[in-house]
Amino acid sequence: MIFFLRKNIFLQNKQKTFTFAKKILEMPNKNQSETTTKYHKILKDYWGFDSFRDLQLDIISAVGEGQSALALMPTGGGKSITFQVPALAKEGICLVVSPLIALMKDQVENLRHRGIKAAAIYSGMTHEQILTTLENCEYGNFKFLYVSPERLSTELFQKHLNFLNISMLAVDEAHCISQWGYDFRPQYLKIADILEILTENTPVLALTATATPLVVDDIQEKLKFPQKNVFQKSFERKNLNYVVRHTENKFEQMLRILNNVKGSSIVYVRSRLQTKEISDFLNKNHIKSDFFHAGLPSNDKNRKQDEWKSGKTRVIVATNAFGMGIDKSDVRSVIHTEMPDSLEAYFQEAGRAGRDEQTAYATLLYNKADGAKLKRRIPDKFPTIDFIQKVYQNLANHFTLAVGAGFEAVYAFNLQEFCFTWKLPQNPTYNALKILEMAGYIELTEELDNPSVLRFIVEREKLYSFRTQNPAQERLIETLLRSYTGLFSSDVHINEDLIAERLDTKRDFVYENLKKLSAFGIIKYIPFKKTPLLIYTLQRIDTEKVIIPKSVYDERKERYKKQIEAVLDYAENLDNCLVQKLLRYFGETNTKPCGVCSVCREKRAKELSAGNFQIIEEKIYSILQNNPLTINELTEKIKTKQENIIAVARKLLDEGKIFQNIELKLSIKY
Repeated sequence: MIFFLRKNIFLQNKQKTFTFAKKILEMPNKNQSETTTKYHKILKDYWGFDSFRDLQLDIISAVGEGQSALALMPTGGGKSITFQVPALAKEGICLVVSPLIALMKDQVENLRHRGIKAAAIYSGMTHEQILTTLENCEYGNFKFLYVSPERLSTELFQKHLNFLNISMLAVDEAHCISQWGYDFRPQYLKIADILEILTENTPVLALTATATPLVVDDIQEKLKFPQKNVFQKSFERKNLNYVVRHTENKFEQMLRILNNVKGSSIVYVRSRLQTKEISDFLNKNHIKSDFFHAGLPSNDKNRKQDEWKSGKTRVIVATNAFGMGIDKSDVRSVIHTEMPDSLEAYFQEAGRAGRDEQTAYATLLYNKADGAKLKRRIPDKFPTIDFIQKVYQNLANHFTLAVGAGFEAVYAFNLQEFCFTWKLPQNPTYNALKILEMAGYIELTEELDNPSVLRFIVEREKLYSFRTQNPAQERLIETLLRSYTGLFSSDVHINEDLIAERLDTKRDFVYENLKKLSAFGIIKYIPFKKTPLLIYTLQRIDTEKVIIPKSVYDERKERYKKQIEAVLDYAENLDNCLVQKLLRYFGETNTKPCGVCSVCREKRAKELSAGNFQIIEEKIYSILQNNPLTINELTEKIKTKQENIIAVARKLLDEGKIFQNIELKLSIKY
């Protein structure tokens, strides 16, 4: 009876959703012209834009016609629009798979801000929270449901999926589904389970900013595209100047760049310790800077991001935890003090400069020692099988987990504490855990805000006796029992602020008294904490039976070695155009030297005779003496080849003889 009642409500709401869509659009879909107009109307009504960017409308139209497609668009290229617009034009709800919880929350908040109903499901939510979200999506005319990949195959989600009228499936960061990608995540393979449940005509839109030809094919195969269908913008960014500087003094070189190129900047470093060290150095040299890494409290992260985005902080020094989902178009320079371990990662991070399509710089600072460091990452990334098995055994010891136990057990997990307890090196241990995850034994989530957990561990009769003997705790216990159900049978997430409000007191009072109840042996109480979660996806087995497939270890290790080789070639071989190297890596073979990267400029400067170089140099000094100009304005005033002027100007910039202000104008003085 309940099933038929739910089904009837679902059908009623399906009709409401259709009516809702009609009210938004108020336009019949009779032909291609009217359909295109419909998409423009949605874009204008919700985003305020009059026109789409290159390729956006082509992708939207294909998905709107029911085609599955892969969209390769650079960072900041407007990927979200390509599934959000057609989803609003369709009846039903768009299911969006995304790997980053913070990014999901941001996109949901942005959609709600535009008056669009959206929700998200991810690791760390309680069963009750997930159930409520799913039921809201079934009956509440929601247009978007964001889901982390690890939630897709859960029984609860798949049970309710049948009641969702899915209009399309969007897969963000789609390169994560390919073992040949630089950020393979085995949870993404669970998307295949969803494809089996969805109707055959449900279109799939896969989105990524970086993918090699091998990964492009693999994405389409894994997502079961009926036929290949790729929309790709060239990876070339004509406004972005790529620079490699070989230097033994990276701090001095960084300072020179930031003094020469004014405006907002990101400095990427490898370690958390370096973020503060370099930020302090820049502040001492009168460049307003701050630091950022994943270990900071959420409030600090938000404050630092906001101050950088608003311009209060000019430079943010960060690990690769910074940048994803942060929309700031006027970044003038991105500086890497060390190279990431793949050109995909470098391209994505460097691409955060110059999204306003004005001149910007992506600079890699490199020295001889960096090459050896890069090669040492290989054994760190792929520790021995014996070491991986040792980590698996230590996990079982850490959680006192017997063979045959632990299936779907969830533990708060602190990597540093684990490594300290078992005397393990941190980087290889983390990578061993990721390999165990890819092999299907465990799941390791990103750092989450985990709500407080409470359960009564005494019988009701003993609790009654305790209450009569401890009147000071009476109201707190009564409020807990009235506010939450199931406290005697299972762990329940609680909110100390809510309890404090109902008791008309402060959170600290609630916290201290819950600790007292825990000390009395009345409750089990785990206060709120920010930590990753480790989940056993299989029951614990004997350590010697832990098998790591070749596809997870040997094949990926070989691929990783090739990625490192490509990075070394980019950083060390300064005979070939940097842009050509990047484009060829991503499959664009029919390219010409860019003429503006550091390699091309150096070549041009060398080709100029000393006399010609000096003539152009003197003309630049003369023109800029009292009249700062952009590079384009400068080339209009000097009657010679533009690439020669750019080569000389760039060399003068590098040497600190001329400078570029925040308006991108060159001048002799600051």
